[in-house]
Amino acid sequence: MSNTDTPSHGRGEGLTTLLRRPREETALLGDEIYERDIRPQVEADHHGEFVSIDVASGGWALSDDLLTAARRLREQCPDAIDVWSVQVGYGVIGSIGGGSHRGSE
Repeated sequence: MSNTDTPSHGRGEGLTTLLRRPREETALLGDEIYERDIRPQVEADHHGEFVSIDVASGGWALSDDLLTAARRLREQCPDAIDVWSVQVGYGVIGSIGGGSHRGSE
């Protein structure tokens, strides 16, 4: 195998996929994506269901329960790091994979 066939691990390469956004940034991006792209598609017919959003790609998944929505999103976006979840008609649930989510901050 030549050097051109092996992945490069130069300084800084690949690090963006390992770094998490601050929770506040994930929340802002997740809310923005939900309001702009997802809410108009789900609000009328999916009240009470859960949406998990990969804030980096804008990919999302919907389910009757939060864990299934998150699992479906991971199947679609296996590299998702910053995930924001919302319950349709209720608003924010929180982030998955980050720090603890307190009821009000």
